[in-house]
Amino acid sequence: MALTPLIESGEIEYEAREDPAQLLWDLLEGKTTYDLLISDINMPQMNGLELIGYIKLEPSLIKKPIVVLSTESSDEMKEKGRKAGVLGWIVKPFNEVRLRRVVKLATGI
Repeated sequence: MALTPLIESGEIEYEAREDPAQLLWDLLEGKTTYDLLISDINMPQMNGLELIGYIKLEPSLIKKPIVVLSTESSDEMKEKGRKAGVLGWIVKPFNEVRLRRVVKLATGI
C-alpha cells in the first residue's frame, strides 16, 4: 500500500512473492528479475539473510540493490545485512514517505 502512488503513476512495477525459496529458484533460472528487491528477514522456508546470501552469490545479481523491511532492528542483525550486501534497512512500522524515498533512490527514478 505504501508504494501504491508509485505503482499507479507507472513509475514502478511491483510483484510480491510469498515463498523466498521459489523466488530464488526463479531468479537463478532467469524466469524473473528485479531492479530493487525488498525483503523481510523472518520468512518461511528461509530467512531473508539466507535469501540475500544466495542471491549475492549469483554474478548476474550481485550488484542489484536489496533493501530489508523488517521488525528486526538490532545493530547485530543490521551488520549481518550489510555484510550480506544489503543496501538499506527499514524497521517496521515504517514511514511510507521514507520507503518511497528509498525506492526512488535505489532505482534512480
